[in-house]
Amino acid sequence: MGKRLKIVFVLPDMAGGGTERVVSLLANTYVNRGHAVAILSFAGTQQAYALDARIETLSAGGPSGGSFRVRLQRLRFMREYFRKNPDCYIFSFSTIGTGFIVLSTLFHKRRMLVSERSDPSAYDQKLYRDFFYGFADCLVCQTEEAIRCFPKHLQKKVRVIGNPVDASLPARFVGERSKRIVTAGRLEEVKNHRMLIEAFALFAQDFPEYTLELYGSGSLEGQLKRLAGQKGLEERVVFHGFCSDVKERIRDCSMFVLSSDYEGISNAMLEALAMGIPVIATDCPVGGCRTYIQDGDNGLLVPVGDTVKMAEAMKRLASDKKLAQRLSVHAEKVREAYSMDKIADQMLEAAGAAG
Repeated sequence: MGKRLKIVFVLPDMAGGGTERVVSLLANTYVNRGHAVAILSFAGTQQAYALDARIETLSAGGPSGGSFRVRLQRLRFMREYFRKNPDCYIFSFSTIGTGFIVLSTLFHKRRMLVSERSDPSAYDQKLYRDFFYGFADCLVCQTEEAIRCFPKHLQKKVRVIGNPVDASLPARFVGERSKRIVTAGRLEEVKNHRMLIEAFALFAQDFPEYTLELYGSGSLEGQLKRLAGQKGLEERVVFHGFCSDVKERIRDCSMFVLSSDYEGISNAMLEALAMGIPVIATDCPVGGCRTYIQDGDNGLLVPVGDTVKMAEAMKRLASDKKLAQRLSVHAEKVREAYSMDKIADQMLEAAGAAG
């Protein structure tokens, strides 16, 4: 290892989402390499993922609810922290947080990498984002397609870095897979679980022995449960909520399905691939799924919002064991291509902290 660094991750909180999962993996990796690591949350105190005890965790406050006073307190907290840590490398994993970082370090030296975690074209405050992203030393995007969503002056700062695969993931299951179709993610509109349940209703007519299991929580849980009931599937659509051991629970399932309307890169999908679970995913903007999935080789891609195509893909996998086996074997190869150490190195290089 080279010199010992101080790396500070900034994000709203450490709730159970994909961004938080990546931050936890990177933070644990860096602290194990001997670096000093901190996670600074500015809108909450949740901590859904296991963190090494050596990682410093700080909160600049809770949700602001639009309060100017709360936001000012955040800025004061962050300004004091960065004043005491002038040589740190700041890794911002939040668009709003990037603005707070810039304002709290005005007239101070800063080294900041910003990581864009979603579909940039779907963000509704582009002027705010592009202005504050302009202060970053490097902007990390997850796909080549995402780069085109930014103005030219920001494109010059972009590095494309994929998501890391956790080395501790369970090994690929070998044997007769359980007749379960699973998905994992927030129960929110962007994930389009409604379409998934409707596709499963079509699928279930021909494959009555299968169940659909949803891991994750969110504001649409009640609506989705009612939809399952309306389809006569209340006994076959199971809602598990957020589970920290979801990987162990799903490793022997028949298929993992991602139904999102748009997505940066789904960590749940990536981990399913790495575990060798046959995967079906919508080919959604900004190209995160097709970055990892070669259709028909290591997974299946379907058009966004196409219930019929999704159901057909599910039927195809359920009825063709040779296809499912081939997808499983080939999918596992993402473990090496996107290993934790490779992605951690690339992030440091992008921040100008390698060496």
